[in-house]
Amino acid sequence: MVRIKICGITNLEDALAAIEYGANALGFVFYPHSPRAIIPEFAKNIISQLPPFITTVGVFVDENSAAIEKVAAFTGLNVIQLHGSEPPEECNLSKKVIKAIRVRELIDLEPFKKYNTVSTFLLDAYSSETFGGTGQTFNWEIAIEAKKFGKIILAGGLTTENIEEAIKLVQPYGIDVATGVEGNKKGIKDHKKLRLFIERARKTPKGYA
Repeated sequence: MVRIKICGITNLEDALAAIEYGANALGFVFYPHSPRAIIPEFAKNIISQLPPFITTVGVFVDENSAAIEKVAAFTGLNVIQLHGSEPPEECNLSKKVIKAIRVRELIDLEPFKKYNTVSTFLLDAYSSETFGGTGQTFNWEIAIEAKKFGKIILAGGLTTENIEEAIKLVQPYGIDVATGVEGNKKGIKDHKKLRLFIERARKTPKGYA
């Protein structure tokens, strides 16, 4: 079964709805320039009220290791997602690390070879203007090729309309969505979209390659 991460959580109501509908993980963005950014105090308050067996992921962009470790310890994060240009040596943290790679073409997979301490990669659509949350897809054939480097979490432009096709084609370890389950305001989830997205993802058969 594919793992489902709902990213850009900014309030308890959305967090609990995502869990109720079947999400495995929640993402909290600690990049101040993101429209979905959350401060550690608010994230800690949400995380403290979550039920057990839910993975909490902190998303950071080109932040120094000491600051990341401080936020992770304070909020109670389980996993760190590095979504910037972090070199391999900065991926050795006290928590498990997901390294995000923004892709446009096959050559963008070259950096994967250097991250030999990272077992899970998140593939997102490249944008020169922002780190993630673009709502844009990329060539999913690249994601299929990327699976030879480790577990792949597919992100970038996933919606209720394309999630079944994406899972059938890529068969990823996990999927990540933010924009695709939001309404008119970034960071606030549309619960109808959220529920439908998770339902469609859950019913789609998936094997492991």
